[in-house]
Amino acid sequence: MPDTTTAGTTTAAVTAPARPPGSLRAAGAMTLLGASTGVSAAFSAYPLAGGQALRYTLAAAILLPLARRRPRLAHRLTLRELALLLALSGTGLFGFNLLLVAALRHTDPAVVGSVVGCTPLLLGVAGPLLSRRRPAVRLLAAAALVVCGAALTQGFGHGDALGLLYAAGTLLCEASFSLLAVPLLPRLGPVRVSAYTTLLAVPLFAAAAALSPSALRVPTGGELLALLYLGPVLTCGAFLLWYSALTVLPADRAGLFGGLIPLTATLSGAVLTATVPAPLQLLGAALVTGALLFGAAT
Repeated sequence: MPDTTTAGTTTAAVTAPARPPGSLRAAGAMTLLGASTGVSAAFSAYPLAGGQALRYTLAAAILLPLARRRPRLAHRLTLRELALLLALSGTGLFGFNLLLVAALRHTDPAVVGSVVGCTPLLLGVAGPLLSRRRPAVRLLAAAALVVCGAALTQGFGHGDALGLLYAAGTLLCEASFSLLAVPLLPRLGPVRVSAYTTLLAVPLFAAAAALSPSALRVPTGGELLALLYLGPVLTCGAFLLWYSALTVLPADRAGLFGGLIPLTATLSGAVLTATVPAPLQLLGAALVTGALLFGAAT
């Protein structure tokens, strides 16, 4: 008599749609983020806090219905989970955006990009330590190469001490976007984590907008298109891809793909402006690619 359980399992495995590997999801998220540089520039003249409130409102309007369609949780959010979600939204979304703008007011974009580009190295150390395991030497070496490649691609600039301090804060907020999500993902999943943190960011930015001297206004046509990309496409798409990748990849391995941000930003800018990247940028791109292949071999 055939084993119907095995047969059913085999059939289900064959017919179930295959999900992209975690590395592809992480690469897709970072590519979306890096390619958004030009779009973000088109939205830079709009009031910061109010614009971000609109962005995350649009994203939450999409993510929350998706979260409601997920299977019900066994019990409501615990105090620890709520605290982590608040911390994640307050640092990875709210703090990151405000500190990034503050850093850019004191420091060249190249300097800020190089500091924030150290995220793979920070995740390579902090991720394993928070999971109570030793950092992998090969991954740390790969992360260091990614950082070097990202710095070459981004370029070097000038800034003051306050700008570097803001940039370091931006780096910590960027790392917290991943590290604080790791303990939440096993129970809540990528959709709920994305939806809840996005929703929690709305009142934070709304409060900041209320205190800001820059009043909300009707966006121009270009700003509206940028907003539609930054909200539904970038926030929903990149968040879901990244958090989905973190369910199958440890933070230190996924963090290597952060090197794609300056790489894709440079390449997309070259395409939009029809210019050829500088030799150092091409060298940085090759170094990031080699580092990713080196790290993936672990």
